[in-house]
Amino acid sequence: METRYFGKPLKRNEDHRLLTGKALFVDDVTLPGMLHVAFKRSDFAHGRILEIDVQAALERPGVVAVYTAEDLGDYHQPGPLLLPAPPIEGAVFHPRMQVPLAKDKVRHVGEPIAVVVARSRYIAEDAAEEIFVDIEPLDAVVDLEGALDPDTPKIHDDLESNLAAHVVQSKGDFDSVVDKAHRVVRRRFFYDHGIAAAMENRGIVASWDARDQQLEIWDTTQAPIAIRNGLAGMLGLAESQVRVVAPFIGGGFGPKIMMFYPEEVLLPWISMRLGWPVKWIEDRAENFVATTHERAQIHEAALAVDENGKILGVEDTFIHDAGAYNPYGLTVPINSQCTLLGPYDVPNYRSEFTVVYTNKTLVTPYRGAGRQHGVFVMERLLDLAAKELGLDVVEIRRRNFLPPDAFPHDHGLIYQDFSSLVYDSGNYEPALDKAVKLIDFAGFESGSSEIEPHKRRGIGIVCYVEGTGIGPYEGAKVTVEPSGTVSVVTGVGTQGQGHFTSFAQVVGEQIGVDPTKIRVVTGDTRLFHWGAGTFASRGAVVAGNACHAAALDVRKKILKMAGELLEAPEEDLELVDGKAQVKGVPAKAIELGELASLANPMRGAVEPGTEPGLEATTYFGPKHGSTASGVHAMEVEVDLETYDVKILRYVVVHDCGTVINPLILEGQIQGGVAQGIGNAFYEQILYGDDGQLLNGSFMDYLLPTSMDVPNVVGDHVETPSPLNPLGIKGAGEAGAIPVGALFAQAVEHALRDEGLEILEIPLSPNRLFELLHDREGIASTEESGS
Repeated sequence: METRYFGKPLKRNEDHRLLTGKALFVDDVTLPGMLHVAFKRSDFAHGRILEIDVQAALERPGVVAVYTAEDLGDYHQPGPLLLPAPPIEGAVFHPRMQVPLAKDKVRHVGEPIAVVVARSRYIAEDAAEEIFVDIEPLDAVVDLEGALDPDTPKIHDDLESNLAAHVVQSKGDFDSVVDKAHRVVRRRFFYDHGIAAAMENRGIVASWDARDQQLEIWDTTQAPIAIRNGLAGMLGLAESQVRVVAPFIGGGFGPKIMMFYPEEVLLPWISMRLGWPVKWIEDRAENFVATTHERAQIHEAALAVDENGKILGVEDTFIHDAGAYNPYGLTVPINSQCTLLGPYDVPNYRSEFTVVYTNKTLVTPYRGAGRQHGVFVMERLLDLAAKELGLDVVEIRRRNFLPPDAFPHDHGLIYQDFSSLVYDSGNYEPALDKAVKLIDFAGFESGSSEIEPHKRRGIGIVCYVEGTGIGPYEGAKVTVEPSGTVSVVTGVGTQGQGHFTSFAQVVGEQIGVDPTKIRVVTGDTRLFHWGAGTFASRGAVVAGNACHAAALDVRKKILKMAGELLEAPEEDLELVDGKAQVKGVPAKAIELGELASLANPMRGAVEPGTEPGLEATTYFGPKHGSTASGVHAMEVEVDLETYDVKILRYVVVHDCGTVINPLILEGQIQGGVAQGIGNAFYEQILYGDDGQLLNGSFMDYLLPTSMDVPNVVGDHVETPSPLNPLGIKGAGEAGAIPVGALFAQAVEHALRDEGLEILEIPLSPNRLFELLHDREGIASTEESGS
């Protein structure tokens, strides 16, 4: 009988290499004669460059070269626009992309101005400090709401204002239901900046071989194929001349999908110009200003409900901070706009967003990629409506779920992949029921919030959807080699998702080989040529189904050839432990390696149309994304002396369709929750009015530790997606998306006797103290009648 590997909680194949120091990371790449690169970056958020003097740096021993924008010649061009304007009627879009080195103007702190190449990183750093840059400071644009004021300085002089985009999407008629509504809840919400803070910062090694006319690049990118294609075009090379390797990466989370960072553009050019390998590894201080951020939005939103709490309509108007440039298009605000609808039946919806340029680091997707904002707004509105109607937060959600027979459900909006926002499948109530039971919601609600004179406990529960598995496509090549080794190659990169195991399980299921004996290679453009990359919770969905399709083709070849050799019908064969054997007669078998050898004859004739070897390459692309969903619940304890918040219990019930590996999924959820907790209570990027980053180190930018993140109790509901043969949906961002909304609800519930409303994220002990004391001041004023 064939062994089942799909759906089993197998330990990860890659962990032995990672835990024993045998995994290759970019900084491990050392080449003969390698030079090192450091950057001179802007100390100003906004200013005009009057002079750059590099003479002192050039005179330092060990310095090989110093380049400014003037030295780049025609290579000094703005980077590409990664995503064009969405096909939304009336959309306004003014994209502006960053250049490799600032030339006339700097637009954010940390923008590169010059690059130093030296014999060591130490020499390069010291020389960069010796570069003199005279900048005429300009007023910085930091405030989102003031960015469009007529007297606000323009960040991009060729634009009429700091408007980057304006988009309106709607369905139904919200205005028509306002007068009919039993309640209309209106609030202002704020969701602030954060960073990904990956363990491994960005890094690049580039090596040009003039004799072989080949360029090799090792890059901490989530999209090696796109990097290869783009750099080949910029450098005037054929794509076959450029090899990009994305080895093991210590966390991607979205910022490493950004293309093209100035460093990615410059290092290959420098290597080709000097003829030596060059390396740049980002330090943590650079990471805070040079790697993209996410999050900041201000929402003015309204929810109209009837007397039973049924949603009649939602209106949301928000401002999104793009930072200084906008190469990634409108992915983040469109995700916010679309994800706000959640798992609910919203018959009337109007959403308008304005994207503004500011003198801050660029904003691009970071785990959740705008979905957090939409979930926060909708879930908070439901909480407030429930309070006004006297409903509990569970019941108002249950009453508004889309029913199981409503799928596929077309919302009539355009999603980030520029296709219609269609939920392919879903069944939300079972997940809610499981979460309610696991957190003991009913039992907690019947108790008091006060456990000690200065401590309060609260509980929360929220729901969400996640658009996952978007196209365009990914491919995979599955090969059975004459040695018996099975290899799987795909173009996606890996940053800790467990691809080496989950892809092996998908393939092993079809060809009867233990996943531990399958070699998976990702992120090497020399071995696989086409694909989009790892982002938007799409790796398992799109690349996983490509692996499945390739494995099926190889299985067909194995069965056909084995049937001929064993003189048995194909339907009487099974693939077990690396062999093709006759069912019930295991002695009548042939090893897959032997079949592979026979499939590649060195002499003799073959039938016309015969393909050599046991291998197949296939591609998979979905019609549109698949929609995962879930419910998070938590219990918190608030200390009214320190204003610290301790998470006592955390529950996640998730539906990502058919599960490939429950153990890997559990790890993804746990990691996402950890980042979500950081975003909810610890992490906040702070800027001064001059655009200076105020907390650009881990001394001041707080990250949650293992002491702050609870063990997550998890369960799953499986609603298979009809959009792919495996029925799977993505789960990479599910742990992070709803945590801010949940944290706000649970803390607010703990402080219900104080009458506090939480309308912003992130919080902190200090911010919680301020909110409570502001509330007490308002209450005192109301009581005094003044």
